[in-house]
Amino acid sequence: MKSVKAVGAKAEKSPLREFSIRRRGLLADDVEIEIMYCGICHSDLHQIDNDFGASVFPMVPGHEIVGRVISVGASVTHFKPGDYAAVGCIVDSCGSCPACERDLQQFCEHGTVLSFNTPDKYLGGMTYGGFAQTYVCKESYTLKMPHFEDMAAAAPLLCAGITVYSPLKHWQAGPGKVVGILGIGGLGHVAIRIAKALAAEVVVLTTSEQKVADAKRLGADDAVLTTDTEQMKRYAGKIDLIIDTVSASHDVNQYLKLLAIDGSVVLVGLPAEPIEIAAFNVVKGRRSFAGSNIGGIHETQEMLDFCAKHNITADIELVNVARINDAFSRLKKGDVKYRFVMDMSTLK
Repeated sequence: MKSVKAVGAKAEKSPLREFSIRRRGLLADDVEIEIMYCGICHSDLHQIDNDFGASVFPMVPGHEIVGRVISVGASVTHFKPGDYAAVGCIVDSCGSCPACERDLQQFCEHGTVLSFNTPDKYLGGMTYGGFAQTYVCKESYTLKMPHFEDMAAAAPLLCAGITVYSPLKHWQAGPGKVVGILGIGGLGHVAIRIAKALAAEVVVLTTSEQKVADAKRLGADDAVLTTDTEQMKRYAGKIDLIIDTVSASHDVNQYLKLLAIDGSVVLVGLPAEPIEIAAFNVVKGRRSFAGSNIGGIHETQEMLDFCAKHNITADIELVNVARINDAFSRLKKGDVKYRFVMDMSTLK
């Protein structure tokens, strides 16, 4: 067991500050990573504010972790010191339930262990995340990080990337398919790039005129201002798949009407309020409203390799540790294009 510096919240909605945490000593199948960069995700903000009612404090957030291996356990075979490595949302699961056997560890029937704010079976208390100097993770849950030209900009792929990649692959986005991306933010802007790399036709759906203008830069084929009835009519019955990234309250029925026969709206955002579906909007055209949640370890590695091959990263603003509270304040206001990433070397 060792003590390392970290940045976290001591209580609900409190400012983040530096303090020391414990990391477990290296077990035979463990990889220890010196953290270079850690993305700041909206889920981190939800946890700090206890929006889901399950936060435990003190808390160290961070689940988009990129770094270099500094030591490995005796039985580790796929990593060595100096390798680039990454840790995403999932750091353990039972490994034997039907979900885990299908490499869907995010749906583990006995409880997925997340990179932070989940019971820690090794040290007791809760797991601490990537807003820290180091992370220790089992080899089988540690990801090989391809060498991106901008490693900091690749950090958000560990959550935002897999969150949109998984439904795009599952619902078979590709040539001949029209994919709608609802909302251009941390998730949406990455979804545009991945859907285009899958060779789908990509249409952005947004309430922001400014983001309509930015959609083409991000690679979209078209953009629709959803408050404009005439623009929405152009795509009525024509979109095969809509990735809904919106976490605020919104009416999905207007987007269900845009679907082609057998089309699906897939929710990846997390609105706090219930969503109501009008029956005829799914009965007509055999349309579906579904959801998706991150992805398993194998699929996350597949996503990283795919994004490296196609030069896909996030648009980021790199911040040092001293600015973390300002970054969270701006994130709450939506004042970021499109993700914050912390330079963890500034914690030293």
